[in-house]
Amino acid sequence: MEFLVDMVTTVPDGTSEDEVATMRRREAARSAELTAQGSLVRLWRPPLAPGEWRTWGLFRADDADHLEVVLASMPLRAWRRETVTPLTPHPNDPGQPPR
Repeated sequence: MEFLVDMVTTVPDGTSEDEVATMRRREAARSAELTAQGSLVRLWRPPLAPGEWRTWGLFRADDADHLEVVLASMPLRAWRRETVTPLTPHPNDPGQPPR
């Protein structure tokens, strides 16, 4: 299954720039691992408000429970809220083989 995940990150007040940089490095490393495993397909940056951290991600997982395991493994999860939308193929999707 594929899932669109809207991830909004809020850095806790009082968090140092070093802590933020460390968390971003950890997130980038985990994202690379998830990509290699086939769980993370794409990331997009939607239009942002000043100071906002927001990412849209396309994930693949066996089901919603498996997706939860994947998302829970990402370091920034500690600072963010997520909205998950399960996706189903559209019959006119140009990326799908003809039926």
